[in-house]
Amino acid sequence: MPDDHAILTRTAEIVQAHQGVEGALLPMLHAVQAEFGHVPQAAMPALAAGAGVTRAELHGVVSFYHDFREVPAGATVVRLCRAEACQAMGGDQLAAQVQAQLGLGWHDTSADGAVTLEPVFCLGLCACAPAAQVAGRLIGRADAARVVAAVAGGQA
Repeated sequence: MPDDHAILTRTAEIVQAHQGVEGALLPMLHAVQAEFGHVPQAAMPALAAGAGVTRAELHGVVSFYHDFREVPAGATVVRLCRAEACQAMGGDQLAAQVQAQLGLGWHDTSADGAVTLEPVFCLGLCACAPAAQVAGRLIGRADAARVVAAVAGGQA
């Protein structure tokens, strides 16, 4: 993990590259996250200043969009759909089973940094509910066994 000086230096370069671009906040956030795997706290003041927003407004944007994260994710990110269609088709039970089998709550990362569990509010697989996403791979008609097998590298 880079130190704060490296984060500040690279963030300043990213902010500078986006100066004069209308609506630059989201592209800056995407660039910072692409660089570091998350939006580090050390980058926040420079991002807020570069975008002309307060740190509170910046935090609101980062916390609103589920793709931005303030801490590094695990090597494998598991996303379970929490939207109505998935809930109606057993999404709550799926979530409870996956949480129990992985030993993780929402937004938790395993102690070894291998897995992060996140809720999302629609993966676009409503007709194949409940839905999950493991390491970017979508799983329709998901059940806990398939999700956990995908986490372990098995076939879902």
